[in-house]
Amino acid sequence: MHVRGRGLPDEAELQLWIVDGRISTEPVAGADTVFDGGWVLPGLVDAHCHVGLGDDGEIPLEEAIGQAEAERDAGALLLRDCGAPTDTRSLDDRDDLPRIIRAGKHLARPKRYARGFAVELEDESQLPEAVAREAKRGDGWIKLVGDWIDRGVGDLAPLWSDDVLKAAIATAHEHGARVTAHVFSEDALPGLINAGIDCIEHGTGLTDDTIALMVEHQTALVPTLINTLENFPGIAESAARYPAYAAHMRDLHARCLARTAAAREAGVPVYAGSDAGSMIAHGRIADEVEALKRIGMSPTEALGAACWDARRWLGRPGLEYGASADLLCYAEDPRQGPGVLNRPDLVILRGKAFRPHG
Repeated sequence: MHVRGRGLPDEAELQLWIVDGRISTEPVAGADTVFDGGWVLPGLVDAHCHVGLGDDGEIPLEEAIGQAEAERDAGALLLRDCGAPTDTRSLDDRDDLPRIIRAGKHLARPKRYARGFAVELEDESQLPEAVAREAKRGDGWIKLVGDWIDRGVGDLAPLWSDDVLKAAIATAHEHGARVTAHVFSEDALPGLINAGIDCIEHGTGLTDDTIALMVEHQTALVPTLINTLENFPGIAESAARYPAYAAHMRDLHARCLARTAAAREAGVPVYAGSDAGSMIAHGRIADEVEALKRIGMSPTEALGAACWDARRWLGRPGLEYGASADLLCYAEDPRQGPGVLNRPDLVILRGKAFRPHG
């Protein structure tokens, strides 16, 4: 196959040939031109989603396949799966589904995360061993639950002591894995960042001090804005039994855009993740890109956070010679908004063409 269009971020004319499922920048005689005259991008990245997670935790594999298909049809061809109880590794054998970078299962303490979602450790001293185990199960990432409601306290509170975090994150790094953590509130952030964590998910409780720590430690942020903006008020409303927690969630919701904008302005790398899998439907990465514009990102920067920049961060190729042919073609400029970005005219995955909306 042959495609021709304009690339991003430089808007230069781009011609690619696809041979045996891989990209070539050298002309191939007799290639079938399947797209000509629009925009050509690497496949989008959802840097925080959960293929294999449902409302109550584990789901049948066929349902997980449906989640992955929804991501593919919306142009998300590379997924960083930030924790799922369902074993989806068999999906790697499917040439019609997005590539998945797995973080294994969430690691939490008993009754300190959503029921059925995580491996629950009775003693926090078990965390380094559990990290080593999940490093073998995942694809180079580990997912910790950094904070959650402590019903004895009546508010969000950290799950792990600083010394245990240092040992666990060091163990992950020894196994060649990076570590990220679910964090809503303020208190869990210093211990995680100082322990050398590689990424923070959500990060609604960022302060000037913890933003400075993230810059110092080169910690990335995936803010999952659509989840925060759409769901924090409902979480607070359902938590009337815990008024301090409810008030805290409302405050975090009110400040999330300003805090995320401050992190970006300070130089924290910010990437797009929808948090699809439970409270957010799969296939909404375009909405997350749109939300990133609300923290000061230009349309090109916001798209890069879910495309070429995110691929570079995750160590995956874009449109380079010899890379897998995982790309999107749009008749209109995909920076216009979700109405365009969410509906690619042509998806090419592993060299196989799909017309998801044709």
